[in-house]
Amino acid sequence: MSAKKTTESKAEKNFENIGEALTTSEQFLEKNQRSILIGLLIVVIAVGAFLAYHYLYRAPRNDKAQVAIFKGERYFQEGADSLALFGNGNDYIGFESIIDQYRGTKTADLARAYAGITYNRLGNNEKALEHLKKFEGGDLLITPAVTGAIGDVYMNMGKTEEAITHFLKAAKEADDEMLSPIYYKKAGEAYLSNANYDKAIEIFTQIRENYYNSPEAQEANKFIQQAELHKETK
Repeated sequence: MSAKKTTESKAEKNFENIGEALTTSEQFLEKNQRSILIGLLIVVIAVGAFLAYHYLYRAPRNDKAQVAIFKGERYFQEGADSLALFGNGNDYIGFESIIDQYRGTKTADLARAYAGITYNRLGNNEKALEHLKKFEGGDLLITPAVTGAIGDVYMNMGKTEEAITHFLKAAKEADDEMLSPIYYKKAGEAYLSNANYDKAIEIFTQIRENYYNSPEAQEANKFIQQAELHKETK
């Protein structure tokens, strides 16, 4: 058989195979047309429902929540803790109500962070942890602050090891020349209070060498000398 005839024979066979495949696909589509249409309809409905929820419900709720929390942030900054938490009985409802009324929004999550830190300032450790641990986070500045605040609460409760864990975590989360040394310093001071002088020296040396432009680095030697002195007299 010539090469030309062989090529033509292969081409005819390929066309036959393609034809069979198309016929099979057509039969499949005809047989399953109803199921396919239902599946496509479900996808369209799901996508439409998600978009409607986001743009017609969730986004407007978050906008309202942002308006609601505005005055609370000012009270928080001024140290008016009770007003920040529970409202002024007039034009501000308080962090607690914002959390309940706007649950699921980013602003309600932010209100949790504010509420937790505020309860910590008031000395209510249990309520502080309740809110701070429920904070979902994601913000590069707020998330380390919340983690560090949990460390502060544990220090208040005398749970030094838990506090150190959160201070170190906050420092790594921040990953910042200004914020990280603040949390490392907290961890170093916690090690000192726990009589773990070797770890304290390690932390303050790290601050001095890695964050040498920070205020914490300027006083690192003082803490290192303090730890070394305690080691000698131990």
